[in-house]
Amino acid sequence: MTTPLGVYIHWPYCARICPYCDFNVFKQRPGAEPAALARAIVADLEGQAALTGPRRLTSIFLGGGTPSLMDPAWAAEIVAAARRLWTPAPDLEVTLEANPTDAEADAFAAFAQAGVGRLSLGLQSLDDAALKFLGRNHDAAAAIRAAEKARAAFPRLSLDLIYARPGQTPSAWGQELRAAVALGAEHVSPYQLTIEAGTAFDKAVQRGRWAPPDPDAGAALFDTTQEVLGEAGFEAYEVSNHARGETARSRHNLVYWRGHDYLGAGPGAHGRITMDGVRQATYAAARPADYVTRVAATGVGFDTREALTRREAAQERLLSGLRVVEGVGRDELTALAIPAERIADLIALGLLADDPQRLRATPAGRLVLDRLTAELAV
Repeated sequence: MTTPLGVYIHWPYCARICPYCDFNVFKQRPGAEPAALARAIVADLEGQAALTGPRRLTSIFLGGGTPSLMDPAWAAEIVAAARRLWTPAPDLEVTLEANPTDAEADAFAAFAQAGVGRLSLGLQSLDDAALKFLGRNHDAAAAIRAAEKARAAFPRLSLDLIYARPGQTPSAWGQELRAAVALGAEHVSPYQLTIEAGTAFDKAVQRGRWAPPDPDAGAALFDTTQEVLGEAGFEAYEVSNHARGETARSRHNLVYWRGHDYLGAGPGAHGRITMDGVRQATYAAARPADYVTRVAATGVGFDTREALTRREAAQERLLSGLRVVEGVGRDELTALAIPAERIADLIALGLLADDPQRLRATPAGRLVLDRLTAELAV
């Protein structure tokens, strides 16, 4: 059987740049560049397929940026190319990220026709004041309309939310979560607001315009997340991802968290591909024009490919594997040579489960995951 592979497509354009975002994004622009980029992504997939050889394609994820701004016909070409180049799994998952503006929601049916079966909808909040603070270009009413259209168009729906906003209380957050659950999605991803270096929010915090919640307040909001979604039948299978049953989990994200291979196409996309037994990290040219030029010149979009050492690969496996409830096999971490007494100490502190085969973070460990991984990865 061919080894599994996920494909990530990065569409970098956005109608506006959110103040918390540190992704590789660019303001949406007119002209010929977007169409040229779509063609380059298909060519990049063809070039990388020659490197990977036969693989079982388990997922395609069109992310960004805002890929729901692209022409659905381009999405259809990209999905068809991936299906042609690798062997699609019978349950191949094809996900599209989208924002809830009415213009994007009106294209949902066309994206479903293009082969998308799962929509990841960036609600971010159901509170108008919070949406304004987050720099979003939709209101709560548009978010609800988009979720209703998405549920009608796609068999699978995931909702993204942002919490730990300034002044947010557990009670208000609980009400917002319950309202989101009522929209009928099978998957909810509540992300705690983080202040990324260089973003507009980072500059605002440095200037004292506002402050994020302190760690205790953030922990209380995290606990509310677990409680409300647990009561609604969602399992926290990953730190920030909750699903109604195993089939509702994001198969593409599990590719990352389980250490499987994935390739990235599109400006700034990253990939991890195992060739000749060595895990390779790829990094695509970041600017759209540079990416298009790179593909035309070399046949692939990445301008950097480096072989990871066994220790580097094990560190990545630890960082991703501890995020999910299943954890990571100890035999996958031998290159880290983690002392047995250190693991025993973390078990005694209640941060790791007492499992001789796998390292698994407990609920308490997931609250301090950065600390936990730092203790294990040194």
